[in-house]
Amino acid sequence: MAEGKRRTAQDRSKEWLKGREGQPVQKQRKYEDKGGEGRKWKTGQKYQHLSHEFGPLYDGASRTLLLGSFPSVKSRDAQFYYGHPQNRFWKVLAALYGEAVPASKEEKIRFVLGHHLALWDVIESCDICGSSDASIRNAVPTDLPPILAKTEINRIFINGKTAFRLYEKYQKDRTGVEAVCLPSTSPANAAWSLAGLVDAWKIIRYGE
Repeated sequence: MAEGKRRTAQDRSKEWLKGREGQPVQKQRKYEDKGGEGRKWKTGQKYQHLSHEFGPLYDGASRTLLLGSFPSVKSRDAQFYYGHPQNRFWKVLAALYGEAVPASKEEKIRFVLGHHLALWDVIESCDICGSSDASIRNAVPTDLPPILAKTEINRIFINGKTAFRLYEKYQKDRTGVEAVCLPSTSPANAAWSLAGLVDAWKIIRYGE
């Protein structure tokens, strides 16, 4: 039974990867105000107007949706979720399910689909400085309702307070789902140890 499940998840991951082939990658564009100078965040970095460059990860069997805010610089470079090597997202999930930490993109896809999870973000496009969630301006939300309609998703968990605030502002009324805020797995959230994150995130397995 377990072997069959792994094969099924692997097949679904290959289908997802195949579906992304040939899709154009949008170039990053510097945000400019009317004066012609790029706006700057408090770090001195310039704002860029960016759109999400890779799609949601799910299939018809997905039951739990995990939402972030908007891809970080490392994730945009990797064209996949939680690409920063110090982000603990994949380590947390691996610990929760008692598996090895997935390394390649295909392994991560197989892991997510094999456990009936789904990944996406709250924001489709925005003005942002680097990877700073706190700098997000002029946000346009992703279109979540069609995904909920195509899946068995009945629970939504949010990775971090900023993403949760954005969900409450832009998505809650559209989905009708009360989401649960979990501590961020970002390396910026240094107050939380890996063990603490695993303990807090174990709620995603309740009711499976």
